[in-house]
Amino acid sequence: MSSVAVLTQESFAEHRSGLVPQQIKVATLNSEEESDPPTYKDAFPPLPEKAACLESAQEPAGAWGNKIRPIKASVITQVFHVPLEERKYKDMNQFGEGEQAKICLEIMQRTGAHLELSLAKDQGLSIMVSGKLDAVMKARKDIVARLQTQASATVAIPKEHHRFVIGKNGEKLQDLELKTATKIQIPRPDDPSNQIKITGTKEGIEKARHEVLLISAEQDKRAVERLEVEKAFHPFIAGPYNRLVGEIMQETGTRINIPPPSVNRTEIVFTGEKEQLAQAVARIKKIYEEKKKKTTTIAVEVKKSQHKYVIGPKGNSLQEILERTGVSVEIPPSDSISETVILRGEPEKLGQALTEVYAKANSFTVSSVAAPSWLHRFIIGKKGQNLAKITQQMPKVHIEFTEGEDKITLEGPTEDVNVAQEQIEGMVKDLINRMDYVEINIDHKFHRHLIGKSGANINRIKDQYKVSVRIPPDSEKSNLIRIEGDPQGVQQAKRELLELASRMENERTKDLIIEQRFHRTIIGQKGERIREIRDKFPEVIINFPDPAQKSDIVQLRGPKNEVEKCTKYMQKMVADLVENSYSISVPIFKQFHKNIIGKGGANIKKIREESNTKIDLPAENSNSETIIITGKRANCEAARSRILSIQKDLANIAEVEVSIPAKLHNSLIGTKGRLIRSIMEECGGVHIHFPVEGSGSDTVVIRGPSSDVEKAKKQLLHLAEEKQTKSFTVDIRAKPEYHKFLIGKGGGKIRKVRDSTGARVIFPAAEDKDQDLITIIGKEDAVREAQKELEALIQNLDNVVEDSMLVDPKHHRHFVIRRGQVLREIAEEYGGVMVSFPRSGTQSDKVTLKGAKDCVEAAKKRIQEIIEDLEAQVTLECAIPQKFHRSVMGPKGSRIQQITRDFSVQIKFPDREENPVHSAEPVVQENGDEAGEGREAKDSDPGSPRRCDIIIISGRKEKCEAAKEALEALVPVTIEVEVPFDLHRYVIGQKGSGIRKMMDEFEVNIHVPAPELQSDIIAITGLAANLDRAKAGLLERVKELQAEQEDRALRSFKLSVTVDPKYHPKIIGRKGAVITQIRLEHDVNIQFPDKDDGNQPQDQITITGYEKNTEAARDAILRIVGELEQMVSEDVPLDHRVHARIIGARGKAIRKIMDEFKVDIRFPQSGAPDPNCVTVTGLPENVEEAIDHILNLEEEYLADVVDSEVLQVYTKPPAHEEAKAPSRGFVVRDAPWTASSSEKAPDMSSSEEFPSFGAQVAPKTLPWGPKR
Repeated sequence: MSSVAVLTQESFAEHRSGLVPQQIKVATLNSEEESDPPTYKDAFPPLPEKAACLESAQEPAGAWGNKIRPIKASVITQVFHVPLEERKYKDMNQFGEGEQAKICLEIMQRTGAHLELSLAKDQGLSIMVSGKLDAVMKARKDIVARLQTQASATVAIPKEHHRFVIGKNGEKLQDLELKTATKIQIPRPDDPSNQIKITGTKEGIEKARHEVLLISAEQDKRAVERLEVEKAFHPFIAGPYNRLVGEIMQETGTRINIPPPSVNRTEIVFTGEKEQLAQAVARIKKIYEEKKKKTTTIAVEVKKSQHKYVIGPKGNSLQEILERTGVSVEIPPSDSISETVILRGEPEKLGQALTEVYAKANSFTVSSVAAPSWLHRFIIGKKGQNLAKITQQMPKVHIEFTEGEDKITLEGPTEDVNVAQEQIEGMVKDLINRMDYVEINIDHKFHRHLIGKSGANINRIKDQYKVSVRIPPDSEKSNLIRIEGDPQGVQQAKRELLELASRMENERTKDLIIEQRFHRTIIGQKGERIREIRDKFPEVIINFPDPAQKSDIVQLRGPKNEVEKCTKYMQKMVADLVENSYSISVPIFKQFHKNIIGKGGANIKKIREESNTKIDLPAENSNSETIIITGKRANCEAARSRILSIQKDLANIAEVEVSIPAKLHNSLIGTKGRLIRSIMEECGGVHIHFPVEGSGSDTVVIRGPSSDVEKAKKQLLHLAEEKQTKSFTVDIRAKPEYHKFLIGKGGGKIRKVRDSTGARVIFPAAEDKDQDLITIIGKEDAVREAQKELEALIQNLDNVVEDSMLVDPKHHRHFVIRRGQVLREIAEEYGGVMVSFPRSGTQSDKVTLKGAKDCVEAAKKRIQEIIEDLEAQVTLECAIPQKFHRSVMGPKGSRIQQITRDFSVQIKFPDREENPVHSAEPVVQENGDEAGEGREAKDSDPGSPRRCDIIIISGRKEKCEAAKEALEALVPVTIEVEVPFDLHRYVIGQKGSGIRKMMDEFEVNIHVPAPELQSDIIAITGLAANLDRAKAGLLERVKELQAEQEDRALRSFKLSVTVDPKYHPKIIGRKGAVITQIRLEHDVNIQFPDKDDGNQPQDQITITGYEKNTEAARDAILRIVGELEQMVSEDVPLDHRVHARIIGARGKAIRKIMDEFKVDIRFPQSGAPDPNCVTVTGLPENVEEAIDHILNLEEEYLADVVDSEVLQVYTKPPAHEEAKAPSRGFVVRDAPWTASSSEKAPDMSSSEEFPSFGAQVAPKTLPWGPKR
């Protein structure tokens, strides 16, 4: 049984598109032929076999058997021979390698030709070049130039012949060079030489020389002659349609150039061989002489507008008259005002010619049709369709429309013009009857809003009313809008455009000034905040300026009231932003920053949350002490107070206010704050705070340790007094490394200068650009004296000396350890003095010092002090139980580092002993003591502490003892506090937050007993100084918790209210809005019954809170219930087709109605039995008003719905009553893809069936014939 293949109609159409119509056999699947579809070969005949085409052209091979012309090969092959004596590269050993092979590869790459080299028996070089003709010729030229030895020769030809050798654009020269494989050099036009140089092979030079001489010989035979002939006789010489001159040129082989009528030249140029040229000149002269004798002229007047008809298209009419009568007609130029036409010819022919001239002039007519200019484009039609109908019938008629004129001009043969005029007049009459136009004035600033985004508004009006609306471009600044089209549509469009314009006139544009820094905040991340504003004011358009413009103007546009509301809303938002962007700086001593941050940032986080501010602390490695607080002014002040109170609690910080006239503040602060900074540094780093500039306040606040504050106050007042009397300033320069030495240890030297002279010396800060500058301020005498002293010191420092001292080698290590830290400190302290110790391994005790004399002496003194300390060094043991070592060290060893710095001692802690075991007996833990501690108490002598408890202190005896006391003061002590057990969990707090906070705040460890012990005792462990504060803090917390317990008992009062369950949703409100309001207002919790719980009474609402608040909440709920009981519900039949329009986009319209009439409107769900039933609920009078309103809307919208349905009836395609049977497509039998499964599957390993890229495959017969 034959198999049947089904094709779709589309694929069949694709197949049959390439077949000859007579050869297509269509299989129609109707009831008659369904049983016998065509075979695949009938429907798709195979391409002809190659053999069949060659054997006979008579018998077509299949349906495709058309004559196929063989394609000519585009690849050619040429062989060039280079004799041995002419070869450039003759090295026989390197054939196929060397320079010759490289050159061949380059030629192949550049030209695309393929080169093969071989050596002949005579050692000549044979080169076979294959490729396209151009590539082969270029390759041949390169081969000759680069592989063959070059010779040169010159050939002399007349200079005027050179241009013929070059040819047009140099093409002839290039062709000659390619053909002969030579390089031909022609002298420049300004070079008097006539020698042409040819470079190449001997054979090529001979060929090129022969070709050049041939071109020159040809030019020698040619001559040029010019003949003066009056312009009026040129037409007779040229003959009608230039036939006469053409015949002479053909017969004589001479080129004759007659200037065209538009060129005012009289000479005729002849070019050709001398003999033939003479013949041509003689013939032309003869014609000229004859015509000069026989011809005469007459002049006639012809209207200027008719001249073009006499001339005819491309001068054909003049040529026609010349051909028929032998008379030349001379027409004045178009730019001349003359209307005189001159006829020249034999007298007997002039009458006939004159008749023809008048006939030509009157053969065309000009007419006009009155048509309003606004109708012109309708007469022309879309893409000129209407006009094309007329011009196709009468192609000789020219129709011209002039913009702004109410007429159409027709020009052409009289009869055709009359017919065209009738047709156009008919069109004009018809258009005037059925079309109208109107012009309206609308301010041009509204035009772009009328057009809408991408023309949305205007396109809708055009489509809806079938009119054309012409709005002038912005550049014209015109207010005139023209509407054209159907009279009714024009009026409707006019009405709508005027309504839109009046609405826009009522709109208001307002520019709101908002600082650009706030724009991004108002817009919000991904625009969410501006989207909220736009949703709130949907009728207002808000435009922000481009960030690149740096503009503060935000434009609002919309209805006046809405714009005002939006303006107020945005102004309030900006005011909040401005209020929240207030910033103050608080200077806090660096050592207290960690206390302000708290453990894990707890303190700073709490201050941020409670004060609702942003607090930025300087980086840990920064020298800055300033903390910046940002937020609302009141909040910033509160946060500052809290931070300052923390500092005050932690240290003995005093605060003093000093009154200094505001006019002196800037001079006291100094350039970039240098002067005030020097006072702050000199007085132990106190903080001096000046009031804000412009505030008018005289109060300056000094904050810091009491003694330093007094010192700073004294200096500040003294400086202010100086400034008020007379102030003088001098700048001196000194190398930055000298500054420390000039200041002296602890500022001793500079203080001495100031005390002796009374002047103030200011050194540059680290951030100052000019590090050499030292400023002296004070009275002139004092400043001059201080300047003299400092300059003397600087001069001494500039005198470099070298000195030495003896240091015992056993002390050398102390100076050079830790990469010479001690030596670096000495160099910094004493003006950059260089100290050199002998190399390790040598037993020398000589130390060299190099630097300024005073610095060297001071450094020697300091080294001597260090040596004395080292020799007087003792070692003390301090026994502290190992379990307290970590606490003594402090975080990252900070406490120990502080003690070593303060007392100049070295402290060494013992290695940790993990599990000391002295006895095999089990150890009993008592009273929370560690096992090791209990055992130690039993087994060891209290007088001999364990080795792991001993801390070693090294240094001077008195300093070691002081350091030991400081260490022992760091050993934690434990006290017990009684706290009721039931409060323990509140003390601990959620996930231990409460206890951690207290431990961080008081720097103690608080141990709460395990719940199973039911103990009231809480243990506090820490430094003795911190324990009292921690105990007081814990007891304060207990008092707070007890007060909270009492408050919780009062808050747990419960009250039940009975309310019908049908009112519950209304009490809850949309998204819980109503019930949330009651909860917040009365500070209560309100619980509704669970609908799924059958045992629970469904009408009981439970209120929990203070008794007074629960009663107030109950009254509020009962008030709502009272209002709901007065409400009525009415069902209104409302056509379901208008539901969507009444609801509006996202329910905006229906929400507006519900808010306006204070009712609830429910629409039926999809699938409801009555889709038209709408329920309105509310107070009776509100329900009636709402129903009237929605019924009015229904009537209005229903008219639009009916209109659109009627329109759809006309726009929808007619529905077919009988459904078409599904098409089976095109069916064929015996197709290749339906072959039986018994056919052999393709062999995947076969290179024939699955060939690899680039591999040669044996030809295989395909279903569509062999490949060509």
